Amino acid sequence: MNIKDITGSFNIIGNNQDASGNNYKGTLTLKLDLNNRIQATWLISNSQEQIGSGFFKENILVINFSYQGEDNEPYYGVVVYKCLSPDILEGFWSEEFGDPKFLGEEKCFRIKDENQLLN
Repeated sequence: MNIKDITGSFNIIGNNQDASGNNYKGTLTLKLDLNNRIQATWLISNSQEQIGSGFFKENILVINFSYQGEDNEPYYGVVVYKCLSPDILEGFWSEEFGDPKFLGEEKCFRIKDENQLLN
């Protein structure tokens, strides 16, 4: 698999980085910049946008991300995805102020048809 194989849009299902067990759904869009680095945009629950940039090697995708919280403060984190195929990514993530006893988790499934959106 190469970096171009994983570009596109994905539905995501995830769990937050805490003991609550709260799940979320959203979308992830992966594009390449001029230097063949990944540019990522998440839209969580149709309301929270997160952006990030990262790199891909040996079917592992690493993205540093940020978003503006409800308190208008910026939050930062990192997500690591294992690219099981060009259509399925499985990952874990952590934010700087998340509960250090937990990792967030995400599963991503390629959107092949706009009717497949989970939001």
